[in-house]
Amino acid sequence: MQSPITFVLIAVTAVVSWLAFNNRKLADRLILWPPAIDRHRQYDRLLTYGFIHADFSHLLFNMITLFFFGRYIEARMLQFGGNMLVYPLFYLSALVVSILPTYLKNQKNPNYLSLGASGAVSAVLFAFILLEPWALIFVFFVPMPAILYAVAYVAYSIWMDRRGGDRINHSAHLAGAAYGVMFMLIMKPEVLGHFLHALTNPSFAR
Repeated sequence: MQSPITFVLIAVTAVVSWLAFNNRKLADRLILWPPAIDRHRQYDRLLTYGFIHADFSHLLFNMITLFFFGRYIEARMLQFGGNMLVYPLFYLSALVVSILPTYLKNQKNPNYLSLGASGAVSAVLFAFILLEPWALIFVFFVPMPAILYAVAYVAYSIWMDRRGGDRINHSAHLAGAAYGVMFMLIMKPEVLGHFLHALTNPSFAR
C-alpha cells in the first residue's frame, strides 16, 4: 500500500476533527490554549491542536493539500534512506515547531486560541517545493510554478501576520514552511544543490 502514513494522518485528523465539531468539551480539551499549558502542564496541546479544525472547509483544505503533497514527501523520505518513522516524526514535530512562536508570544494571553493542521501542512508543502520548484501547483484552479507560489505565499503571510485581524495564524504558516525546508536540508544536505540546479533549469514537465 502506497503512502500509508499520509492516509493515516488524514484519517485520524478527519475523525478527530469531526468528533470535535460535535463535542465542545473535546474541542476545548484539544485546542491550543496557553493557560492550560502554563497552569496545568497540558503540553500535549502543542500537538493535539493540529488534529481539530474550525469548520469543514478548514479541514478539507488542509487534508486535500496533505493528500497531494504528503504522499510525495513520504515516498521521498523513504528514498533518502529514512525508515517509515521519519515522515510521521517530521509531520508531528512540524505541528509543535510551527506553533511555538505564536505560543511563546501569547503565553500569558488567556484569550488566545489556535487550532488546525496548517503549520504542519505548510512544512510538507515547502518540503515539496524544495524538491520540485517548477512543479505546477493549482491555486484556485490556476496553474502556478511552485517556486512562484512559495514567494507569494511567504510575502502574503508576512503581510497578513503584521496586519492581523483575520483570525488566521499566519505566523504558524511561516514557521511551518521554514521548518519543512530546514528538515529536508538536515536530512539530505544534497537537496540544496538539487534545488539550486533545478531553479536555474526551469522545467514544467511535472
